[in-house]
Amino acid sequence: MTRRPICRLRRSLNVWMTLLALLCAVPMHAFAALSAADLAPLAGDDFDAKSKAIDHLVADGSPAAQNVLKALAEDTAAAAGDHILIQQGDAYVDALSGQPAKADDAQSLTLNNVLRARVAGAAAAAQLGATDRAVRAQAIETLLQNPDPAFKAPIEQARQHEADTQLKKRLDQLWAISALHDSDPEKRRDAIALIAARGDPQMRDLLLPIVTRGADGTYAEADSGVRSAAQLGLTQLDAAQRRSEFFGTLFAGLSLGSVLLLAALGLAITYGLIGVINMAHGEFLMIGAYATYVTQVLFQRYLPGAFDAYLVAAVPVSFFAAAAVGWVLERLVLQRLYGRPLETLLTTFGISLLLIQSVRTLFGAQNVEVINPAWMSGGVAVLPNLILPYNRLVILGFALAVVILTWAVLNLTRFGLFIRAVTQNRAMAACVGVKTGRVDSYAFAFGAGIAGLGGCALSQIGNVGPDLGQGYIIDSFMAVVLGGVGQLAGTIVGAFGLGIANKLLEPVWGAVLAKIAVLVLIVLFIQKRPQGMFALKGRSAEA
Repeated sequence: MTRRPICRLRRSLNVWMTLLALLCAVPMHAFAALSAADLAPLAGDDFDAKSKAIDHLVADGSPAAQNVLKALAEDTAAAAGDHILIQQGDAYVDALSGQPAKADDAQSLTLNNVLRARVAGAAAAAQLGATDRAVRAQAIETLLQNPDPAFKAPIEQARQHEADTQLKKRLDQLWAISALHDSDPEKRRDAIALIAARGDPQMRDLLLPIVTRGADGTYAEADSGVRSAAQLGLTQLDAAQRRSEFFGTLFAGLSLGSVLLLAALGLAITYGLIGVINMAHGEFLMIGAYATYVTQVLFQRYLPGAFDAYLVAAVPVSFFAAAAVGWVLERLVLQRLYGRPLETLLTTFGISLLLIQSVRTLFGAQNVEVINPAWMSGGVAVLPNLILPYNRLVILGFALAVVILTWAVLNLTRFGLFIRAVTQNRAMAACVGVKTGRVDSYAFAFGAGIAGLGGCALSQIGNVGPDLGQGYIIDSFMAVVLGGVGQLAGTIVGAFGLGIANKLLEPVWGAVLAKIAVLVLIVLFIQKRPQGMFALKGRSAEA
């Protein structure tokens, strides 16, 4: 008799445990499932009712709620009376059940711009808990573009469960923006501390209203502790902005200097060796840039699958194209004018005009576009408001690689030995059997080829046109003269020094006055030190 009550008790416990397990398996939002009454305000004209309905969808978080938010964001939501439908192709389904619905009188839901922004934010807020990291990241970026305190609850919940470090930082920033309007002063101070720690000057406008007096002389923020924290945060953000501007200007100067370096390297070789003031040197830049453009066109037409590799192929093409033109120019014209600097100056100026007009005839007067390969697109963020473009970084590294290659050619090869010998003492080099005329031709072609590499680099940061080289020839000469004629190290220092000096002075005086100021400084420096920063050593220094 005692076994039956025990068995009944066990069966009852099993039933209750099964029911409890089933209840635990049901999502919490299922106990307060969406109803047609919750969605009905979306079909009306009451702005506040629509806004509350959207907030309810965010708080619900169910798949049905997310589908409705997505439909609102994509303009596929419609109303048939008080029922909300979702358009799928040419048919409609019920927003709650997902079952096909008749929609003969369905009309698209109309939302104003404010509600559209709320819907976009709500749709993003609903995706903060998605399993896909890319979806969560996109949701965070959407909310950062249009922050709304109404989404503070899902943001805080996502912040507590986010495991990804980078996304956690972005969520902290997002939470701080929404928490600035929290009723708790302690949370407002925490939010200000997070914004200041972020160091993004673009967040400055969020803190400025806290420390600004209104028209009646009172602060919008009543808590003095919050105002003090905001003032300290503004000071930190201002300091971060100054650092970003300084490093941005420094990088811009290095970027300009790398281009000047590529243009001046070849000029330093030819000017130091032959003593020719070549006013057509800028056109070698232009030839290298157009050679890169032609290589790009050929890859687009015949090797579209390998397009991202066109720039690698364009490097030797631009070098040999400019070198060939330089060799022909030296053999046909310049070797007959050695020792006559004025005639050489006028002749090379005329040749530059001839080359420009020839390019206009071949390619047209309009600029042509050279596209960056995919691996050179975008940039790297080193500070919150400082992004270094990949193309500029690649050009800077490319310029340094060309410097190393040039140094190796001049110091580790027989050709470089002949160049240095002729540069220091042409007569003695000829006496020991060096064919100085051939050295002149090859050295001039080598210098023109380096300028062609500079044109290849220039094509990646702007459009290519017939007048491309005209803007760099004067600065290139200044870099060579400032560093010391024929000195590789001097050319490097002169090019980067000019680039940085120009970019530092431009924000203060403007681009034109900055160039004038740099020119005056160089003239004064040459008056005191005519040989430049790095003087030549050897017999040529005594000539």
